[in-house]
Amino acid sequence: MNGFLGEFLGTMVLIVFGVGCGAGNSLKGTFSQKQNWTFISLAWGMAVTFGVYVAGQFGADGHLNPAVTLGFAAFGFFPWADVVPYLLGQFLGAFVGAAIVIVQYYPHFKAAKSPDDGNSVGIFATGPAIPNPLFNFLSETIATFFFIFTLLNLGDFTKGLKPLIVGLLIMVVGQTLGGTTGFALNPARDFAPRLAYAILPVPNKADANWGYAWVPICGPIVGGLLAAALQAMLV
Repeated sequence: MNGFLGEFLGTMVLIVFGVGCGAGNSLKGTFSQKQNWTFISLAWGMAVTFGVYVAGQFGADGHLNPAVTLGFAAFGFFPWADVVPYLLGQFLGAFVGAAIVIVQYYPHFKAAKSPDDGNSVGIFATGPAIPNPLFNFLSETIATFFFIFTLLNLGDFTKGLKPLIVGLLIMVVGQTLGGTTGFALNPARDFAPRLAYAILPVPNKADANWGYAWVPICGPIVGGLLAAALQAMLV
């Protein structure tokens, strides 16, 4: 139960801050509109940092990400018995976090009449800069591989200043490898907010782009498995 609660609360914090950055950056009439990629990468990195701190405080390992949980479990770095509670916490926390952002920015969604006003699924989920399914998949796989391989070499990343290191890691992945697909790295971070945008009463919403949704689900999972496999071979 601690694992579920910690992952739920930590992922909720992650999404409130991360998707909140997306809403503030995109929606018409906000004070934080049209910031640069460095701002966005830093905000997502700090969102992960504080999500990990919260998850750790409630007894979870601070994965906040099915690609981490599944990759770790597949190669013996995490018990399989805890996988389902972790995944449930991550997906539910991400959905609730996205719903909170919708409430926070509701007047701005109403003011944004079209995607040209920033009202798009891109606030909640990722998409490719240049659509190419194979290379978009490879981009997510490669970015997640380097994220999780580095994560595996940090030890217990819920303690001390290590959550800050994880946040800086997210930031550098975003700044170096994230410009192609928006660096989802995390199926829960992408799928659950995309679902929230699709089914909740967001004013003036556009298409949720479900045709792309498999990429930020499958790419991170494959990247996480490959990273954990390499770590298992080397240690």
